[in-house]
Amino acid sequence: MFAAKAIKTSDKAAFYRDLATQLKGLLDGERDSIANAANTAALIFQMVPDLNWAGFYFLQSDEEMVLGPFQGKPACVRIAVGKGVCGTAVELGTSMLIKDVHDFPGHIACDAGSRSELVVLLEDDDGVFGVLDLDSPLPGRFDKADQAGIETLAAIYAAASSFED
Repeated sequence: MFAAKAIKTSDKAAFYRDLATQLKGLLDGERDSIANAANTAALIFQMVPDLNWAGFYFLQSDEEMVLGPFQGKPACVRIAVGKGVCGTAVELGTSMLIKDVHDFPGHIACDAGSRSELVVLLEDDDGVFGVLDLDSPLPGRFDKADQAGIETLAAIYAAASSFED
C-alpha cells in the first residue's frame, strides 16, 4: 500500500525530486489513465502547499477540453481551446504561469478564491492531450521551480498511463 511521506525541505528542486519519486511509486504497475490522474491529483493536492485546486482537463476534440479527475471545489466542466489559462496553454503549446489571474484577460473563474494558476501540458508521442492545472488562493504562489517540478510530474503521469481506447 502506498503512503505519501512528508517532504521536509525548503529547497523546491529537492521537494519536487522527492515528490516525483513518490509519484513514480504511486503509479508503478498501474496503466489506467483515469486512476492515475485521480491519484496524481490527490498526491499533488496533499503534498504541494497553498493549493485550492489540482486536476486535469483532457482534450475531447481540437476545440474543447473536458474536466478529468481533480481535488478541490467543483470546477468548470468544459473549456474551449484558446479560452482561459488552460485553453490558452493548449492553443500556444506551452505551460502558463500566471501570478495573478485577475490580470489575465479572459480568465475563467471556476473558483473566485483562486488568485494564481499554473497550467502544464500533458503530452505523449501523438502530441498534447490535455493539461494539469493547479490553482492557489495566493497571488504569486507559483514560480519557475514549481513549473519545472509540475512539468516533471505531468511527464511521469503521461509515461505511466495508457491512453488506448
